[in-house]
Amino acid sequence: MRLDKYLKISRLIKRRTVANEACDAGRVLVNGKPARASYDVKVDDVLELHLGERVLKAQVLSVTEYAKKEEATSLYRMIEE
Repeated sequence: MRLDKYLKISRLIKRRTVANEACDAGRVLVNGKPARASYDVKVDDVLELHLGERVLKAQVLSVTEYAKKEEATSLYRMIEE
């Protein structure tokens, strides 16, 4: 699954266009490297999001095409906030 879509489905970022812009600006790192929105997310990838003053670090636990609001947090595990 594309990185921008994963960020939206997991609700780490609210909208896919915002996720796409964050990737283009270099504010999203995967395994320590800047990633494009088209990056193919895999289980055990470590995502690092630089959103303003906040830095979120999460490990991918599951990749699914659809997740309900209640299930969204089960797609990743927060490492740092």
